[in-house]
Amino acid sequence: MKPLNLLFTLGILVTGCQVNPGQESPLFEHDLTAGPTPWTSDTFETTEEDFTFAIISDLTGGERENIYSTAVAQLNRLDPTFVLSVGDLIEGGTEDTVQLKKEWDWFDLRSSKLNMPFFHLGGNHDLTNPIMRKFWKERYGPRYYHFVYNNVLFLMLDSEDYEEERMWEIYEAREVALQIIRGEIEGTLEESEYVKMPESKIGGMSQNQLDYFRNVLEKHPNVKWTFVLMHKPLWMREDDKGLGKLEALLADRPYNVINGHFHSFSHRERNGNGYTMLGTTGGSQNAADSMAFDHVTLVRMAEKPVITHIKMEGILDETGKVPLVLDSLVMAGQ
Repeated sequence: MKPLNLLFTLGILVTGCQVNPGQESPLFEHDLTAGPTPWTSDTFETTEEDFTFAIISDLTGGERENIYSTAVAQLNRLDPTFVLSVGDLIEGGTEDTVQLKKEWDWFDLRSSKLNMPFFHLGGNHDLTNPIMRKFWKERYGPRYYHFVYNNVLFLMLDSEDYEEERMWEIYEAREVALQIIRGEIEGTLEESEYVKMPESKIGGMSQNQLDYFRNVLEKHPNVKWTFVLMHKPLWMREDDKGLGKLEALLADRPYNVINGHFHSFSHRERNGNGYTMLGTTGGSQNAADSMAFDHVTLVRMAEKPVITHIKMEGILDETGKVPLVLDSLVMAGQ
């Protein structure tokens, strides 16, 4: 090849390719050497500093078959870095440890199909009484905890954080309410002691938990962002067992609060930050509620979080169908 032709050929190769450091083949190749191009830019984000995590919501109150197993398959397609929960993962509400093991084994079997880490968080179905609290501790460790990933802080709260005596009172009142619902005793649910308890809707947290998260925030003052996850909306409780004191500690940093429990999606701004109630990922739904739907939440953590709620009915496989996974197949270990 003549020297001039060789230089021309090398020029095309240099102009038409971007080589990513450490890559053997070019990142971007084309054969256009002059004039306009049908793409807007040939500069690509080759080293991503952001990451994406997912969140699932309630499964319980009458879990519907195949929904969570399908969500697991969909999350594997979406491929977040990890998956979080906001509680109510089993039906629970029992003192029978054999039954508890059966229910948690079933949940964990399905969750084991995820290709990424999963973070447990307890709700009222998971932590209904002191026996269930003890079972949780032996199986999953602390009921509330934190972690930092890529300079982002995650506070995982326990919204069923009551003294043991109060926990038994709530549990016993709940049992009476369930008897009313089943028609075993007379009365109305609205007039039951359980419904009148603030804990039934908005939960509660102890001073010990508040002190724990105060120390966490003091140790991590300069994180990029903070996410606060819980099952019940503690921020709706206005006394000392609500979220108010923790919100005051969060006031000088950007954060998002995310919870479940109501099985109906909503979002609002509070204290200049986003507060989101998730819908369901297999839990019971009110057919008359237009905001009751199954979904997964994806959060892309760039400079600020980009939060996207994806209805499961819209996450399709390569054939254009929801990748339905039957619980029977998961149970069989397939």
